Amino acid sequence: MSAQTPVRRLTAPDIAAKKGVETIISLTAYHAHTAAIADQYCDFLLVGDSLGMVMHGFESTLPVPLELMILHGKAVMRGASKALIVVDMPFGSYEESPEIAFRNAAAIIKETQVGAVKLEGGARMADTIHYLTERGIPVMAHIGLTPQSINVMGGFKVQGREKAQWKALENDADAVSKAGAFAIVLEAMPETLAKRITKAVPIPTIGIGAGRDCDGQILVMEDMLGLSPWVPKFVKKFGTVGAAINRAIKGYADEVRGGQFPASEHTYAMKAPQKKAARTARAKR
Repeated sequence: MSAQTPVRRLTAPDIAAKKGVETIISLTAYHAHTAAIADQYCDFLLVGDSLGMVMHGFESTLPVPLELMILHGKAVMRGASKALIVVDMPFGSYEESPEIAFRNAAAIIKETQVGAVKLEGGARMADTIHYLTERGIPVMAHIGLTPQSINVMGGFKVQGREKAQWKALENDADAVSKAGAFAIVLEAMPETLAKRITKAVPIPTIGIGAGRDCDGQILVMEDMLGLSPWVPKFVKKFGTVGAAINRAIKGYADEVRGGQFPASEHTYAMKAPQKKAARTARAKR
């Protein structure tokens, strides 16, 4: 009998090589069982710091600690076997210096065994991206609306709506590409600007609210499943999981109150007592 060939997990160079060849599919993932489902269809899964908002009830991504990202990264790695897994570096874990960024990125890689990290920022983070990639850590960049900078941006605001802002964003994309990033997330920007950036850089662009012309797309899984109470304009709800959960929990509560659950098929019976004579006969054999 022949041995089963193990599935090879995609790597950062595999994702980079898809530019101009095939569309890149991605979603966020935060736990093992949803990662296992998404793994069948996605090229990479992002353990995003958005988990702070959609799973832990924070108002922004800013309070998320490194330890929480590592915990969820481990869970997603246990659930997925094919997709590249990328972990967000949370706010405060990489901005101070390239050396501190490397220390924290190395901790993520060593403890989770994921294939890459993602950090926010364009030209200002180019030196850090170069420092990490030169030391063996693949980096995905993120420009446009960067949620960790909402206090500077004044909230979750679309970037590049005025042409005067385009040059800075195009420079950001060029800088992170030259620094060694293997892909760039473009978040919440006009489709025309995202198309220009996609054509200008040699690495894949991954759009989230950036239109159809990016090399790939990503959404927050809870948003597209209909689990989040509010979603941005760029999200299409591909499911109504929240409503299904609501119906299921209501049905459970109603049946428990009404005495229909648990029924006999959901309970355990006692073992039938053995007859003494049968036990004696077996003992003599």
